[in-house]
Amino acid sequence: MLTFRIIPCLDVRNRRVTKGVKFQNNVDLGDPVEMALRYYEDGCDELVVYDITASAEHRPIDIGIVADVAKVVRIPFAVGGGISSLDDMQRVLLAGAEKVSVNSLAVANPSIISDGARAFGSQCIVLGMDPVRTDDLARFPSGYEITTRGFRLRTGMDAVEWARRAAGLGAGEIVVNSVDADGTRAGFDLDITRRIADAVNVPVIASGGAGKPSHLSDAYSAGHADAAIVAGMIHTGEYTISRIKAEMRGVPLRR
Repeated sequence: MLTFRIIPCLDVRNRRVTKGVKFQNNVDLGDPVEMALRYYEDGCDELVVYDITASAEHRPIDIGIVADVAKVVRIPFAVGGGISSLDDMQRVLLAGAEKVSVNSLAVANPSIISDGARAFGSQCIVLGMDPVRTDDLARFPSGYEITTRGFRLRTGMDAVEWARRAAGLGAGEIVVNSVDADGTRAGFDLDITRRIADAVNVPVIASGGAGKPSHLSDAYSAGHADAAIVAGMIHTGEYTISRIKAEMRGVPLRR
């Protein structure tokens, strides 16, 4: 049986970890390399590092942070932000990351998924998506529209249809980051997580809204997710990875 993965997310801006609510009102939380090491030593299964301003600032990802994280952890980690080409993907992977996450780029240029999968293997290509709930079911049968650029741009794409297409192009995993739940710590959006998990044959990672261990258990049981991303609940020190695992009963975990 595959185990459920717990994945801390480090949103990095100006070489500092930051966290906000629904992509706004971000606060400084610490050094990304030190935090990566702390979560690794506490038993996290993977990590994800996002250079959250690289795309908006039209610059490549800070490859130094990738290399520094790779020096202190011995678990897989994914990197996103500022990825605009196969060369960027290769730089990230050569710096020590195991996976590359694409979001806005994939919406604008879906072939980057298939090109990346051919060049590096599907297991290296992660699709990030930021769906927002909508009542316009005529245009969006799943009830969710894909957004990009930190929720600033609505794409006109249905979330489930986009997930199916991306998986068909070669995405090895899909991160479903609910815009509505992001940073609220009120629980994952289990509806869209389950819809996408049931629609594709690749692992789905729940993201946005984790506030307590039961939310992760719900992502597994009700959301049909293969993993969950955590941020605020551990960044504040309220929970540790080891405590989360201890309180998640009935879920197959790596101990």
